[in-house]
Amino acid sequence: MKYNDIKIGDKEKLNHIITIEDIEKFVELTGDDNKLHVDEKYASKTNFKKPVVHGMLGASFISTIIGTKLPGDGALWFSQSLEFLLPVRVGDTLTIYAEVIKKNDKEKIVELKTNIYNQNKQIVTSGFAKVKVIEPEVLVSEKTENIEIKDKVALIIGGTGGIGRATCIQLAKDGFNIIIHYNKNKALANEIKAEVEKLNKKATTIKADILNDLEIKEMVTKGLRTFEQINVVVNCAATTIANIKIQDLLWLDFLKQLELNIKSTFSIVKEVLPVMLKNGYGKIINIGSYSVDKPNTEWTSYITAKSALVGLTKSLAVELAPKGVRVNLVTPSLVNTELTADIPEKMKLLTAVQTPLRRLALTSDVAGVISFLASEKSDFITGENIRVNGGQIMI
Repeated sequence: MKYNDIKIGDKEKLNHIITIEDIEKFVELTGDDNKLHVDEKYASKTNFKKPVVHGMLGASFISTIIGTKLPGDGALWFSQSLEFLLPVRVGDTLTIYAEVIKKNDKEKIVELKTNIYNQNKQIVTSGFAKVKVIEPEVLVSEKTENIEIKDKVALIIGGTGGIGRATCIQLAKDGFNIIIHYNKNKALANEIKAEVEKLNKKATTIKADILNDLEIKEMVTKGLRTFEQINVVVNCAATTIANIKIQDLLWLDFLKQLELNIKSTFSIVKEVLPVMLKNGYGKIINIGSYSVDKPNTEWTSYITAKSALVGLTKSLAVELAPKGVRVNLVTPSLVNTELTADIPEKMKLLTAVQTPLRRLALTSDVAGVISFLASEKSDFITGENIRVNGGQIMI
């Protein structure tokens, strides 16, 4: 943030769960192996009864929130008062808050109230920070020159899935730097990152639960800190589809699908939209399901959510088109991925036979269409649903 963009009352927060690994790393780095922090037997004989986390370990996250969020890059943290009010234990969830309470325009210094809470909403650490905002020097020619953006950036949600992986590689071939989102499979995310880098493009991996708004915000913030922009978002997130008869279907089953397909998409768009609007350009690509056009039995909750995604895509397309942001949908038929590995082989063969092109869709087929929608070649297309089904459904 630039100093002039910071306002009194601005707030940020971050969360961190304290682990035993945190303690071990802190001891290794600082050499502070005080038995009150690392020896359960010793701590049990004190009033604390259990080991207490180093106070400065928790307080170190104040540095994180100042250095990455408020003010962020260029923050020179030069003063901090601390009061340790309650002990912190391994397993505690800390929420670190920073709030701007004062500004010194002459020196470009901001004063922050910095409080740390535990999962019980108790303040464990309280204090005040002073931060000088250091901004890069900009030459006059740089201020006036219209510099063309050469490096495009694509955020792939569900980047470790079958379609997600193929999309990461294809867009890297198209010249995009790639933000690879994953939730659990870190090893595969790193493998895809290495593949992208072999194509001479930059990549970063970011873990996030897209059902958690805070983690979505963190994901987008980290992506922008790495690449400074996001031009394309492809939502490839998917989950296994449970076959549930209508008499056994619960409203909770609908909510699960709506949260994954609608709520998460809405939250991701909300977070990336400011940078796209600032650039006056952006592409949002969602993944639909051919079952909306050709419904399967016992998929009611899934089909309902994917149908809603069609409506969300069109609504966003109409609203955002005048601002330079295109929103489209890619709808594949049955794709041969790990997600469909449990579908009976007989059903796959039958699907292939009923397809005019006589095969199932490949992840590369889907990625190819995404590649087109992500490119300037599709700049006059928005609100469309491009079906990738080998002629199985023609509309």
